[in-house]
Amino acid sequence: MLFLVKQTHTPETCPRDKGGSRDLYNPEAEGVALKAMYGAFAEHIIYYLVEADDLAAVNQFLDPGWLSCTSAITPVSETPIQR
Repeated sequence: MLFLVKQTHTPETCPRDKGGSRDLYNPEAEGVALKAMYGAFAEHIIYYLVEADDLAAVNQFLDPGWLSCTSAITPVSETPIQR
C-alpha cells in the first residue's frame, strides 16, 4: 500500500543545521520502501511517498521526527475509482 506523508516542523525545530531533513525519518524501518521525498523547505514541510504493508511500519519510519514534527499520513493509489 502507498502512503503520502506530509511532515511539518517549525523553524525552531528545523533540522537544517543538525544533520538535515534525512534525520527526520528512519531509512532502515522494516517493511517500508521510500519511493520519493520532496521538500517545500521554505515552508518547513517534507513530503514522502512510501510503500508499506501497514501503518505501524510507517510510524516506525517516522519515529526520528516525533519530537520535532507533526505528520499527516494518507493512503493513496494510482488506480482510480471504478463505476
